[in-house]
Amino acid sequence: MNIGMYQSAASLSALERWQDVVSQNITSAQTTGYRKRTVQFSTESAGEWRGERAGARGGLTEPAVFPKVATGINYLSGETQTTRRELDVAIQGDGFFELRQPDGGLTYTRCGEFALRADRTLVAAGNAEVMTEDGSPIVLLPGGGPLVVNGDGTLMQGTTPLGRLALRQPANPAALIPLSGGLFLAPAAAGMETVEHPELMQGYLEQSNVSSLREMVDLVVIARAYEANQRVIGAMDQQMQKSIEAFG
Repeated sequence: MNIGMYQSAASLSALERWQDVVSQNITSAQTTGYRKRTVQFSTESAGEWRGERAGARGGLTEPAVFPKVATGINYLSGETQTTRRELDVAIQGDGFFELRQPDGGLTYTRCGEFALRADRTLVAAGNAEVMTEDGSPIVLLPGGGPLVVNGDGTLMQGTTPLGRLALRQPANPAALIPLSGGLFLAPAAAGMETVEHPELMQGYLEQSNVSSLREMVDLVVIARAYEANQRVIGAMDQQMQKSIEAFG
């Protein structure tokens, strides 16, 4: 068995997964609050094999290892940019806004680009309601004046409090399930907890933490590695063909 060909083929598969992740990052680089997807490479044992090099050392076997890919998420904060819009809110530090989707499910996001529904309920993209700490939506008062978001997440219209934005932080971030548009699902294993001392900025938005230039460099690296493995497979295939012709 030509173990080198199988190893190169496994490398091509790993590179394709990496390319998919990089492409997703580039596509979502302009999505507010998006979190970069990451890739970690390791090796996985596939037993032992007896090859020419092993035979030259008295028939000893050698370990067969293959590349292994694991994906993750980079939770570092993105750059904060001013918008001067009263319904835009950026999180400084840890935490996610809690949203209730139209189907009743809860999702979490770092995107604080909010809007008002016709009934004056504060909503995010997809008509998801922005939640307070007590689990209720935020409804602005008609004629109550401009909305003020304090640094601790308290919402005010004039002297009337409207509640406090729910900011949750997972005890186990690795359990979060990423969705499109910078949203996350939080299964029980994530252990979502209330952020006790949130830091919010009204009139600002947090951008994605993706560096498009870094992702483009990674694409070049992937392309060159892919070509190198293709050449290895091509050379091995030619060598096998010559062996078959010689002994067949």
